[in-house]
Amino acid sequence: MPIIDAHCDVLSKLYMDPSIDFSDEQSGLDASLPKLVRGNVLLQCFAIWIPERAEGAGMDHLLAYAELFREKIIKKGSFRFVRTSEDLRKAAALGKRCALLTMEGADALHGSFSHLRTMFDLGVRCLGLTWNYANWAADGIMEPRAGGLTVKGRKLVQECNDLGIILDVSHLSEAGFWELAELSSKPFIASHSNVKEICPHPRNLTKDQVETIARQGGVIGVNFYPPFLTKNESAGISDVLRHIETLCEWGGEKACGLGSDYDGISRKPAGLEDAASFEKLQDAICKIYSAEQAERILYRNWFEFFVTQLPKSECCQVN
Repeated sequence: MPIIDAHCDVLSKLYMDPSIDFSDEQSGLDASLPKLVRGNVLLQCFAIWIPERAEGAGMDHLLAYAELFREKIIKKGSFRFVRTSEDLRKAAALGKRCALLTMEGADALHGSFSHLRTMFDLGVRCLGLTWNYANWAADGIMEPRAGGLTVKGRKLVQECNDLGIILDVSHLSEAGFWELAELSSKPFIASHSNVKEICPHPRNLTKDQVETIARQGGVIGVNFYPPFLTKNESAGISDVLRHIETLCEWGGEKACGLGSDYDGISRKPAGLEDAASFEKLQDAICKIYSAEQAERILYRNWFEFFVTQLPKSECCQVN
């Protein structure tokens, strides 16, 4: 059964260390090409996330990440670049692995909607308004003042809706979440977030938030980071299953997917050390759920969401 994973931070590692080879099994990447192949990943979302230590990051950084994506992920020939729903349909029909470019935090756009349109033209199809802290658009979930969207942030929501960029509320403050939910004319996602009632980490979602995302047609990707899974020191596949079960209960079976956060997390659950381990999670899910339910969780929910919400077509050809 194929896998769709809505979030990884491979690009950040490639940017910070140009010597890393995405195609090398021994590269140290959680989601290297060989591991994604062994994990049977149909579609991997690759996030542009610029570390906090890169102070003053701007459009030049975003362009560098987009070029890395093309040179090290797409031009290797193992992934089709997904920019439209038609790209995804065709690639899946041919059994080709796909890659989708996303952004985690709007910081480096510096409030420029022309920069936003440039990133859309370069293939960015999902945008998280913030990382953990405040930027020009909104407060992140760890910002002490816990504010919502700025005036420009509200405009950003409208611009993304108009362009066809999917909005992502992972990392967004709770006040910002509710403002976005009210403003957005399109379904939105939480690409890598878990259930707060199971594990009370600020990064996780409340029942009301889960139900709202589901009601508006979005999907939530379960994050594998142990501190988001459990209050205990360590986590395992059973902890991932608890979050999946609750998301399915609260949001319905069409609202739950995977968002591993591989290469963005320093610790992983036992048994899910890298992308090659998706097979173990699949086996565990298939012991609990029907084949149809397992298919939904592992890839069908994300597939149907992206086919519906990505732009239908564009003049550019896929690689």
